[in-house]
Amino acid sequence: METSKIEIKDEVLRQGAEEGMDEFIKVFTDKYLEVTGGVINAETMPLLNGYQHSLLGYHFFREEINEGGFIQLIQNGYGPYLFDNPFAKSMRLFGAKEFSKLIYTAKKIYDENRADLEKDCDDEEFMAMYEQYEVFDELEEQFMDMEELVTAQIAEYVDNNIEQFAEIVE
Repeated sequence: METSKIEIKDEVLRQGAEEGMDEFIKVFTDKYLEVTGGVINAETMPLLNGYQHSLLGYHFFREEINEGGFIQLIQNGYGPYLFDNPFAKSMRLFGAKEFSKLIYTAKKIYDENRADLEKDCDDEEFMAMYEQYEVFDELEEQFMDMEELVTAQIAEYVDNNIEQFAEIVE
């Protein structure tokens, strides 16, 4: 299976850009979710290139952190996708240097506690993890403080390197 040709209509992209940087990025990530069926696994990984995976990784990161923090992100299975791939390095290359440092810090905690963080657990055990891993709280707060800037930096990178993320068609 080879990388899919990701095509985005110019009109859709312009509309997203007019609505703001979040919507601009969403135009791309929605297309990636459509192509992968919303599932990232051994079958769907080859459908996207590294740039596209990095942008999709940011989508998942934001969604999970804003909803339930690192514990939810990891329990929902995104730990390997974000921490075992060069996601942090990509974010640095995309211009989000402080965010990249935050990811590396989270990765260190993840790597040291991976088996425990990824274990199957019931609701009670899941909620207990938030107390057990309060070390993530500060990182989540830092992300909340930098989210708007990070999103702007990533949107700018995508805009300046659009050919890496999709082919824009009429």
